[in-house]
Amino acid sequence: MSAGPAVDPRGPRFAAIITTVVLAVVLISGWWPLLAVQTVVFAIGAFIGLKPAPYSVLYRRLVAPRLAPTTEREDAAPLRFAQAVGFVFALIGTVGYASGITALGIVATAFALFAAFLNAAFNFCLGCEMYLLIRRLAPSQAS
Repeated sequence: MSAGPAVDPRGPRFAAIITTVVLAVVLISGWWPLLAVQTVVFAIGAFIGLKPAPYSVLYRRLVAPRLAPTTEREDAAPLRFAQAVGFVFALIGTVGYASGITALGIVATAFALFAAFLNAAFNFCLGCEMYLLIRRLAPSQAS
């Protein structure tokens, strides 16, 4: 199964900026329904694809037309893996907040925020790097 077509690398960074803001608002306010929405956003990117992911749609419709075209492309597989990692942390955070285990919600959300912030501020995708490391360490499937 293909992870999808290669993407404009500016799109994931745009998504990371929005994600950083959303997760920061959750931590500041404790309003966990917003975290639940972010969990769905991560799920769409990870399990359905980057193209239909809400922040990707915003980028393509509102931001990309205002930028100079680029020929640079990024493999979708590491990005989708990063979305899956974000999904896991956001889901744990949502469950923590919703079940009254607020400390779990805060810690899981903070981990997701840290990763999103690294991408937004420094263009360093922690989930993507994890994906590449796992691929290097995994035994070869060649016969």
